[in-house]
Amino acid sequence: MEYKDYYQTLGVPKTATEDDIKKAYRKLVRKYHPDVSKEADAQGKTQELNEAYGVLGDAEKRAAYDELGRGQHYRAGQEFRPPPDWGRGFGGGNGAGAGGFGGDAMGSDFFADLFANLGGGRRRQAPPQRGEDSHAAITIDLADSYQGATRTITLTVAERDALDRIVTRERNLSVNIPPGVTAGQQLRLSGQGQPGAAGPGDLYLEIQFRPHARYRIDGRDVYETVPVAPWEMALGGEIEVATPSGKVNVTVPAGSQSGRKLRLRGRGIPGKQAGDLYLLLEVVLPPASTDKARELYQAMARDLAFNPRAGG
Repeated sequence: MEYKDYYQTLGVPKTATEDDIKKAYRKLVRKYHPDVSKEADAQGKTQELNEAYGVLGDAEKRAAYDELGRGQHYRAGQEFRPPPDWGRGFGGGNGAGAGGFGGDAMGSDFFADLFANLGGGRRRQAPPQRGEDSHAAITIDLADSYQGATRTITLTVAERDALDRIVTRERNLSVNIPPGVTAGQQLRLSGQGQPGAAGPGDLYLEIQFRPHARYRIDGRDVYETVPVAPWEMALGGEIEVATPSGKVNVTVPAGSQSGRKLRLRGRGIPGKQAGDLYLLLEVVLPPASTDKARELYQAMARDLAFNPRAGG
């Protein structure tokens, strides 16, 4: 059975008032009334409008319809089946669908299955529902995943005011970032989701890393670009490198070229199985901005007779 989006049928948002729904229904049903409409399938369209208004125009049926769809994000045409015994906590509706336009059209399989249990004269309290889970993203620095951190985020939340209108407000929340988190990982904050009669839902925060010119992250492995002087590349030697976990001394092999990769095991993002840190060597030339520097470059050009494009 395909899900029917009654709000979409009437062209109104889910926050529409009773008057908004009634006005939209009356306007559309006049347009598609079979006696006056030249639209194709006016009869079928009128039946759809009557069915939609029969639910949304009845406060109890609308509440039941909204309750079932809350958090499921059903779309029109999506496969749908209500849970067994759903809806027994709601009393019988008043069949507000016709409203004087086009008669009763409550015959679709979707409507019949959805509201088969509404009515019957016996009213039972519907079980309280837990609030919806919320989802958001939090952007952190690479250092936060090494050392852990506490960050404050601002969430925009929707809620109903005293007049039952949907309003938004900002909420600040302090978040503890544990060491070892990776990109795409979700942090679950219990009870920080949407409110509900049976308690609030949870908030899930997806970890994102702030872009950095020197670092690239792949899972738990980290790639760091390290600037190296020409003589350090050519002659080799020990250099000091600032890494996300602190300064380390590494040996540059003599005769290295830009792009050479040095692997430091276990110095990637920490965890039960820590990642590795890869240092990507990149030669950086000193500027020829002084007479002495220019003389040195001229001497190298004269004495080394080096052509980097030879044999290319």
